Formats: sequence, C-alpha cells, structure tokens
Amino acid sequence: MLDLMAQIAGRACPPAADVTVASQVASLGAAGVMGAMWLWERRLSRVREQQLTDAHERIARDEQRLEQLTRVVEQNTAAVGRFTETQRQVVETLKDLARELRNGHTPSP
Repeated sequence: MLDLMAQIAGRACPPAADVTVASQVASLGAAGVMGAMWLWERRLSRVREQQLTDAHERIARDEQRLEQLTRVVEQNTAAVGRFTETQRQVVETLKDLARELRNGHTPSP
C-alpha cells in the first residue's frame, strides 16, 4: 500500500514482487482511495504550478526582449529619417550646383 501511495505522490519506489497495483488499490478501501486521489491531485497541482511559473517567467523575458527590440526599431527609424533628409539636402545642393554650372556661373563657396 505504501508503494502505491509513493507512486501516486510521484516518488520512486521499488516494485512489489507479488502485489499488483490493482490489488493495492482494492486493499485501500474508500478512505484510502480518496487519500490516494488527494495525493495525486496535489502532485498534479505542483506540476501545473511549476508550468505556470515557467510560462510567466518566459513571458516576462519575452516582454523585456520585445521592449528592447521596439527601442532599437524606433532608433533605427529615426536614423533612417535623418539619413533620408541629409540625402535630400545633398541632392538639392548638387542640383543647384549643376544649374549654376549650366548657366555659366562660378559656384559660390
């Protein structure tokens, strides 16, 4: 009977040589079966609680990573915007220079 209780509670125990699990359950009686079910439920609850804790920790890590990624994307977007504006200014300056050269003017420094 203790073997069955240990199995239900999730602990390793040596297998009984001549007694099967079914006969152990039958020998427990109603109160014993209820106790075994309670132990089983508690074990499953601990496993589920650990799963939830692990999932929560993973979500928190993912949230931090997402915040970092969002900041990097925002910074890159701002940098691309500044670069684009600089390129527009260079293009306009080159157009002005080309216009002055076509009109025969000396470019001003």
